[in-house]
Amino acid sequence: MDRLTWNCIEELLEELIRGQKLNVAKSGQRIIPHLTEDDLLQPNDFPELENHAEFRYEEGMLAGMQSAQMALRAMKQALEQVSIS
Repeated sequence: MDRLTWNCIEELLEELIRGQKLNVAKSGQRIIPHLTEDDLLQPNDFPELENHAEFRYEEGMLAGMQSAQMALRAMKQALEQVSIS
């Protein structure tokens, strides 16, 4: 893949992840209105979030997107190393 294609994929994933982070925040704030961004980093501190199916779903979607982003970055790096060799 060329650099332009990788950049387009990276930008798309970043956009999806930003949107999903907003979904997670909105979902969490519907449950706990005073929830902050820092609180979202440790949702297990809040039993209301820990046991809420909608919040866990949104959080899981975000984790999946971030995992896909890391996997694609690793694949890009591996392909670049092969082409250098």
